[in-house]
Amino acid sequence: MNKLYPSAAAALDGVVRSGQLMAVGGFGLCGIPEALIAALRDSGAKDLTVISNNAGVDGFGLGKLLETRQIKKMISSYVGENKEFERQYLAGELELEFTPQGTLAEKLRAGGAGIPAFFTKTGVGTMVAEGKELREFDGETYVMERALVPDVALVKADVADKAGNLRFRLTARNFNPAVAMAGKVCIVEVEKVVEVGELQPDDIHLPGIYVHRIVHNPTPEKRIEKRTVTAKA
Repeated sequence: MNKLYPSAAAALDGVVRSGQLMAVGGFGLCGIPEALIAALRDSGAKDLTVISNNAGVDGFGLGKLLETRQIKKMISSYVGENKEFERQYLAGELELEFTPQGTLAEKLRAGGAGIPAFFTKTGVGTMVAEGKELREFDGETYVMERALVPDVALVKADVADKAGNLRFRLTARNFNPAVAMAGKVCIVEVEKVVEVGELQPDDIHLPGIYVHRIVHNPTPEKRIEKRTVTAKA
């Protein structure tokens, strides 16, 4: 089965609509599906709740969707690099559900594994636990966290075969496998597409059973979030 679509817009067509719960892979600007985010902006879908470790930066990544006011709520771990995010949140224009980074990763992993909820010590005694069930195990208090199962997952990988088997590149793997597994529909942007059988079984990081649509983007910008250089002596 060939899952390859001719463009990011074509891959989103018939899948994305307003009001959905979406998850987007990436960590900072590393491993974000640039073309799919741009196509999502151009689709006009609005009132979106977006799960992502962070919200990009001003004018790039998910920052593009903040500029067009298409996101109504973020479920994130870190949002400190985006001034427009800060402005909208402090003005009451954007909802925010802060989630500890490890908990966010586990909420996605649990969603992909069919586990509806789990208990963790992270956040106990803080605002993270407010309104959530607490339970004691072996004399320790834990907070229950619900799994996340987004309607659509947008993912970035390095290589895909036409059946959707994926290989990620180094740290660009980050949240992408968990996001892919959790989504009811998973759309993947890749830099290289190969024929089925070209990827060795041990080189496949995520099996194609989780992937529904593939977009080829061989030349992403890969913007550096913060460029740091060493001064010459």
